[in-house]
Amino acid sequence: MNYQSEKVVPYDTNEKKGAQIEQMFDSIATHYDSLNRTMSMGLDISWRRKGLKLLGEKSPQEILDIATGTGDLAIMAHRQLHPKKILGVDISEEMMKVGKQKVESLGMADAVSFAKEDCMELSFDDNSFDAAMVAFGVRNFEDLDKGLKEIWRVLKPGGQLMILELSTPRQFPMKQGYWIYSRLFIPTVGRLVSKSKEAYTYLPKSIEAFVQGKEMVEVLLKNGFSEAKYKTYTFGVCSMYLATK
Repeated sequence: MNYQSEKVVPYDTNEKKGAQIEQMFDSIATHYDSLNRTMSMGLDISWRRKGLKLLGEKSPQEILDIATGTGDLAIMAHRQLHPKKILGVDISEEMMKVGKQKVESLGMADAVSFAKEDCMELSFDDNSFDAAMVAFGVRNFEDLDKGLKEIWRVLKPGGQLMILELSTPRQFPMKQGYWIYSRLFIPTVGRLVSKSKEAYTYLPKSIEAFVQGKEMVEVLLKNGFSEAKYKTYTFGVCSMYLATK
């Protein structure tokens, strides 16, 4: 099935979405953390903490962090869940370079590692991880179904997937306020700080196009997961999905 979000790309080129996403994140890597905090007003920290609390109920020991970026979720998972191993994977070398520096400075290099991987075709064996997580990255998947099937494949039976994703509020007045915030504030601040007009124009468009709520639960179930459920945070600005292999 083709999803609308798969058609939303950062640049007006003929390159595949995955290649464009890699280029976009490589270009904003050094500014990403500060922009992320500014544009979420720090709320992304509490969203991550809440998602990890649910993921941690089964005490996973080997965790795969997909679209890890600069490693924020992996670092928080190490502190909060104390697993034996966390592997962060991403297609952007520049984002992970920042993540590696953070992990090394925090003395976590023995527990948190990074590898360049395309989640459309992961290199890991079947049934390799106790849990997987994706923070604000599934809407960037070139092929959502294929990516979810790959995550399902590398999870152990009973393993859980936790997804955090930005979503569009549906109730007045948050719906109207969020439209102004996403269409005016995000692109303006992003362009001024990172000098990347494309990245922060792409962001709100990709959020609007992505499936959310019950529709995303159905997508997870269709791709092999069970016990799929979701919660929303901050009046619907963020959605958390939890599903089991």
